[in-house]
Amino acid sequence: MRTLVTGGGGFLGSHLVHLLKQRGDQVRVLSRRPDGTKILEGLDVETRLGDLKDKDSLQRAVEGCDLVFHCAADYRLWSRNYRELYANNVDGTDLLLQVCKEQGVKKVAYTSSVAAIGLPGDGRPGHEETPVSISDMVGHYKRSKFLAQQVALDHAQRGEPVYIVNPSTPIGARDWKPTATGKIIVDFLNGRMPAYVDTGLNLVAVEDVARGHLLALDRGQPGRLYILGNQDFTLKEMLEELARLTGRKAPTVQLPYAFVHGIASIENAISALLNKEPSIPLEGVKMSRKRMFFSSERARREIGYTTTPASEALQRAIDWYKANGYAR
Repeated sequence: MRTLVTGGGGFLGSHLVHLLKQRGDQVRVLSRRPDGTKILEGLDVETRLGDLKDKDSLQRAVEGCDLVFHCAADYRLWSRNYRELYANNVDGTDLLLQVCKEQGVKKVAYTSSVAAIGLPGDGRPGHEETPVSISDMVGHYKRSKFLAQQVALDHAQRGEPVYIVNPSTPIGARDWKPTATGKIIVDFLNGRMPAYVDTGLNLVAVEDVARGHLLALDRGQPGRLYILGNQDFTLKEMLEELARLTGRKAPTVQLPYAFVHGIASIENAISALLNKEPSIPLEGVKMSRKRMFFSSERARREIGYTTTPASEALQRAIDWYKANGYAR
């Protein structure tokens, strides 16, 4: 089985590549840069350089592949040119799926996100059928992921074998960039987390999310959403769990949302004038106003999705960051 993984050099993608190699697939990885797959050093994988906006490079990458896992995404909460997020996430997904259809790929897994899932107004966890529209999306990243998911759904409704999964917040080893949640862990380990805001997120081991991709292809239905998450945590609870695992003190100061929003607004206005990235993206602050709690019951019931405790994944993340020089 020859399998392509876009974004295979990223956090989730690298775990998926390892899983595919373990089951015996011949794995090809699409990367925009030669150094984009450094986390896969020592692993027998083929790398094809390309870009989601370049059809010729996508054709070369997809050629001869039976399966395609589309994990690549432009994940930024601030950008000098926000149109790039739509070009990469929306147009790039559409172009890749067109190429997969033209080349007769047997199955395609599209990695969406819970960012494209609705949240009930009463605080209950969101699920795949929670009503949602683009007007509910905060910021360009979430809007681009929502529209990209619609593209994947459109291809599936036309009879193409497109399977869609919605990971929540993966944590674990090899988060080398790191992700926004990985930065929270690194900042905590380095004593740079003096306070917190009242928000929440759904934590899941990245290995579980990778396995969920394979289960969706094996047991799921094309065009049906599957949330791949695990445990809901408030940010305060997450920091307290990190404190328990490390022996460090958790912050006890909760900052009011209005205060953080005001500081971020000022900094983002200054950053826009200086054309530099802000340390606190305003989009991220706006997103924190809602607790991102979700249910994975459909995935458990329909595709046999299972999870490991989030505390174990947090421990693996801590150990990896310490071993690789991210933390003192």
